[in-house]
Amino acid sequence: MHIKHLNLVNFKNIAQAEIEFSDGINCFVGHNGAGKTNVLDALYYLSFCKSYFNSIDSQNILHGQEFMVVQGLYWRQDEDEQIYCGLKKSQKKHFKRNKKEYNKLSDHIGFLPLVMISPSDEQLINDGSDLRRKYIDGVISQYDKPYLEDLMRYNRSLQQRNATLKSMKDSGNRNMDMLDLWDEQLSSLADKIYLKRDAFIKELVAVFQKHYAYVSAGNEEISLGYISNLQEGSLKKQLIENRSKDLILGYTSKGVHKDDLEMMLSGYPIKKIASQGQKKTFLIALKLAQYEFIHRHNGIKPILLLDDIFDKLDSQRSGRLLQLVSEDMFNQIFITHTSSETLLDTVEQTGKSFKMFNVESGEIQEINQES
Repeated sequence: MHIKHLNLVNFKNIAQAEIEFSDGINCFVGHNGAGKTNVLDALYYLSFCKSYFNSIDSQNILHGQEFMVVQGLYWRQDEDEQIYCGLKKSQKKHFKRNKKEYNKLSDHIGFLPLVMISPSDEQLINDGSDLRRKYIDGVISQYDKPYLEDLMRYNRSLQQRNATLKSMKDSGNRNMDMLDLWDEQLSSLADKIYLKRDAFIKELVAVFQKHYAYVSAGNEEISLGYISNLQEGSLKKQLIENRSKDLILGYTSKGVHKDDLEMMLSGYPIKKIASQGQKKTFLIALKLAQYEFIHRHNGIKPILLLDDIFDKLDSQRSGRLLQLVSEDMFNQIFITHTSSETLLDTVEQTGKSFKMFNVESGEIQEINQES
C-alpha cells in the first residue's frame, strides 16, 4: 500500500498543495515552522480521521478561512482508493471513501495503516498514563474492530457510572441498584479489553526489544511492562469493594481506564534516568515494533512517517536506524529534516527510490535531483 497523490486546501498553514509521491521515500526539507510536519499530519488525518497534534478539528483550518479539504489517492491491494475529508467551521466533518460517506468514522480506522514517529512522542514517557493507553488502543484498533467497539462501550458505561456516583454523592441517595448495573457492564467489557491489551503487549515486547537492541547496538537493558487493576483479580469485586471510596471521590477508581505501561531502562524508570538520545531510541523502537505488529496482523505494510527523526540521535544510532529503514519490511516512508544536503546523503544510502520537496511558508515544491 502507498499514497500516490495528496491534495490539500486550507490545511493548517498550507493554503493549497497538490503533491505526487514516490512509492519509496519522500523527503520534506525546510526551516522549523515552514509546514513540513503539516504534510505528515495530513497523511495521518487521512488514516485516523483526526490530526496527530490537534484534536480540535476546526483549529486545523488555515487561519482566516472557513473550510479545509484533505484528499488522497492510494494504491491498496491492487486498487485505487480515493479518501476525502472536508470540514467547514461549525459543521459536521465529512469523510468519504470513493465518494461514499462513512456512517461511522470508526469504520475507517485500520483501512490505511500508518505509523508516525514524532518529537512529541516523548510525552508517552514524560506525561500521564492516558497517553500510553491511547497508544495501546490506537495500535490494537487498527486491526481489531470489536476491540474498538468494546472500548467505546466501556467508556460510555464508565461515564454513566461516574454520573451515577456524582448524583449519589450530591443527593445522599444510597440505592445501589444502578451501580450494580454499571458494575456488571464495566466488568464484562473490561475483561475483554484487558485480555487483548495483555496479549498485545506480550507479543510487542519481543519485537520492541529487538529493534531497541539493533538501534542502540545492544548496549542497554530495557523493558516494557503492562500494569492493570485486573491483574489483582475480578474487576466486579474491586468495584464493589471500592464503592465507598468512589462515592466520596465521585468517580470510578478501578478499571482498565487506569491501565499503564511500565517503561524501564537498566531497572529504573526511563523517565528519570534516560538521556534524550536513549528516550528517542526507546520511542523509535516502540513505534517500529508497532509497525511490524500491524503488518503481521493485517498483512499490509503501514505508511511510515518520520518527523525530525535524526534529532538527538548520535551518529551511530542514526546510522543503524538508517540501515533498518532500508530493509524490505518498510514500504513507503516520509521524512522531514531541516537540511536538504544531510537528508539527501541519508536517503541515497538506502538504495530506495525517493523524491525531495522543499517547504517554505506552506508552499511545497519538488526538488529536481538532476539540477
